Amino acid sequence: MTVFKGYMRIMKKNTGLILLYLGIFFGVTMAFQAAAGKETYTSYESEKIKIGVVDKDNGPLAEGLVKWLEGTHHVTMLEDDREKLQEELFYRNVEYIVVIPENFYESCMVNGESISVTKVPGSYSAYYVDQQLESCLNTMRTYLKAGFSQKEAATAILDKKRGEVTMLDTDENSGTSGWLYYFRYIPYLFLALLCYVMGYVLMAFKKDDIPKRMQASAISARRQSLEGLLAMFIMGGGLWGIGMAGAILMYGKIFLGSENFGYYVLNTLVMMAVALSLSYLIGLFVKNSNMLSGIANILSLGMCFLCGVFVPMNIMDRNVLKVSQFLPVYWYENVNETLGSYSHLTGEAAVSVWKGIGLEAMFAVVFVCMILAVTRYQRQK
Repeated sequence: MTVFKGYMRIMKKNTGLILLYLGIFFGVTMAFQAAAGKETYTSYESEKIKIGVVDKDNGPLAEGLVKWLEGTHHVTMLEDDREKLQEELFYRNVEYIVVIPENFYESCMVNGESISVTKVPGSYSAYYVDQQLESCLNTMRTYLKAGFSQKEAATAILDKKRGEVTMLDTDENSGTSGWLYYFRYIPYLFLALLCYVMGYVLMAFKKDDIPKRMQASAISARRQSLEGLLAMFIMGGGLWGIGMAGAILMYGKIFLGSENFGYYVLNTLVMMAVALSLSYLIGLFVKNSNMLSGIANILSLGMCFLCGVFVPMNIMDRNVLKVSQFLPVYWYENVNETLGSYSHLTGEAAVSVWKGIGLEAMFAVVFVCMILAVTRYQRQK
């Protein structure tokens, strides 16, 4: 077990690094959990955003639309001055501007033209207002087609009753499960820590004439590979076990009793396999500690930023997410978000989870195949 002991000695030398990353991980997750825990909900209220309105029509329908917006959001009436409107958006005095055109009835109600809007680029709340505004305009059109006058249609949308919603806390948590934040950051822990540790281990075995001595050793190449794999599995399994133990200690019986507990176990286990194989692949190319530090940081931070670890996927740009689909962490986070949204998986949600885990496993297999190919090439060289 000479090779195995060598792996373990090098890992032991990096205990400080391991503890540092574990401390960062648990510190960040506990901070986010504490912030999320302050938000308790007993009732539901639609989110209100700051909207600017330019009314060029001043007719009864336009007046009704403005009143409807005032009852739904924080409305500021603005002048039809392009420079001033741009300033309002630039300084974030408003997030969304609605321009009601002249002949509003003819253009938007009869001809079905879209109302002119301007919004802050990349604002997720703008999509929320888009849906509300389109729904309001469609309701107006329905009343007008039913024979209502313009004034009656404007009054009707204001008289529309709003449903009263009470939030029920059936899972003893505040809506979103608390462990969603915990498992969201696990990929960063796995990738950053394993890239460093595996890099240092493989660099140590490349020093001086160690590769030649290992080839001349009485221990077969197959035995050396198996001992190396055993050390890798112990390291990966230990890190995964610490991650799961942390979740169990923080969330206790509620997490253990969750119907999705098994899915969390499987998802993190497959993510560990991905991180382990990817870090080993990177370690094969690393020649010094500076190179390792650069690659490990770029890979772990870059992949986590692109795939929804540090920035929630629901507010990320769609084009960025399309690119992220070619990275394994994206599918891990997609599964994690689904598990956080459903306390019981059925139908499409279950299919989405299994699809994500399956794609993660495929990434791990691809990385292993690349490791075998690179290792064979390096030995022949």
